[in-house]
Amino acid sequence: MMDTKGAVLIQRYEIGRLLGQGTFAKVYHARNIKTGVSVAIKVIDKDKVLKVGLIDQIKREISVMRRVRHPHVVELYEVMATRTKIYFILEYAKGGELFSKVSKGKLTEDVARRYFQQLIAAVDYCHSRGVAHRDLKPENLLLDDDGNLKVSDFGLSALAESKRQDGLLHTTCGTPAYVAPEVINRKGYDGMKADIWSCGVILFVLLAGYLPFHDPNLIEMYRKIGKAEFKFPNWFAPEARKLILKILEPNPNTRISLVKIMESSWFRKGLDTKSICIIREMREPPPLDTDSIFSPESSSSCSRDNDHTRESCKVSNLNAFDIISYAPGFDLSGLFEGTDQKKEVRFTAKKPAFTIILKLEEIARRLRLKVQKKDDGIMKFEGSRAGRKGLLGIDAEIFEITPDFHLVEMKKTNGDTLEYQKVLKEDIRPGLKDIVWAWQGEHTHPQPPQLDKDVIQQNQPP
Repeated sequence: MMDTKGAVLIQRYEIGRLLGQGTFAKVYHARNIKTGVSVAIKVIDKDKVLKVGLIDQIKREISVMRRVRHPHVVELYEVMATRTKIYFILEYAKGGELFSKVSKGKLTEDVARRYFQQLIAAVDYCHSRGVAHRDLKPENLLLDDDGNLKVSDFGLSALAESKRQDGLLHTTCGTPAYVAPEVINRKGYDGMKADIWSCGVILFVLLAGYLPFHDPNLIEMYRKIGKAEFKFPNWFAPEARKLILKILEPNPNTRISLVKIMESSWFRKGLDTKSICIIREMREPPPLDTDSIFSPESSSSCSRDNDHTRESCKVSNLNAFDIISYAPGFDLSGLFEGTDQKKEVRFTAKKPAFTIILKLEEIARRLRLKVQKKDDGIMKFEGSRAGRKGLLGIDAEIFEITPDFHLVEMKKTNGDTLEYQKVLKEDIRPGLKDIVWAWQGEHTHPQPPQLDKDVIQQNQPP
């Protein structure tokens, strides 16, 4: 139904053209039949979300978007669900992504400053509501009819109450070029301070037309990020340079705060309080029962613990830095402390997680292995007949780098090593050949794939 232009959703919205799509969702333009108002509808495939264990992430996105109601944040109007789909009814940003403007070249200082002022206003408000976005980049900044900025895509956002006892977040996420040093360090970080770093990268991109930290070699790029090693183009104004240096401070404890950014002379120049809403107190909507959305029943009701959700395999988050740190032949100890290079068998796949899971299940059926999926992202395989040292046991853990690029780590947990090596060589590796991009330890090590839109422009300043 959703692929047909002109289809009607629950007798309320007429579906229009496809605006964009990802692994688990498609976004359509639509029109409210009663009011005629344009909206964007994000359609999420329930089955795919359940298979890879993204239920909590979807619930968090709903909770966050209902908590942040601000003129410079895309508004979530309502959430609906059927037996197979979840629908986010969102404010429609007619102007598209800010990325589209920046991809054509640098912006003038005044235009860049206006977008940055609106971005900071939105981020400050989110932080005041206990929300860290964690994936700020031009692709997630939309523009409305009047050219005003709207922050979108809270899929990776984190609420203050989700921190561990040490007060820090421990999930590595975000887009590599915009990620703060403490995030890739994997020791825990303050999501709000990490957001400020991303805002600094965005400001640099708006003024320069390219990224401050970019290198074809990901290890070198992360080294530059860790030391905040970048060069200003000659057209940057002294005040802009001064502010960016304070934002792109590698030490989060001495990084400038949002309040200080808003007090800076460069930020306040030409500040129009009518179009830039710096406000912290706005009415919060009533709570929504997000559990009901994942019901196998029709609209909006959901069982809390059906068999499907119990068996879902939750994928661990992993970014490009982690996969490089797992690769043989690289010594990253000089970059960050605490990198742990284990010696399990690993492969990378340019496929979504559910495709990898289905392929592993297919191989297991062929080998008559029992399969158990666990919430911590580990699939357990167990032999049906005991060998010399008992039943063969194999674990496969899937780590997400991007929705379409994953690292899979496999290791023997029980049974005979020779039997395991034979199964691996004769059955598992050949069975995975259609989805494997590279096995760890191969003689050639291709560069990780270019992440979509990570590089705005590769031309460097003169």
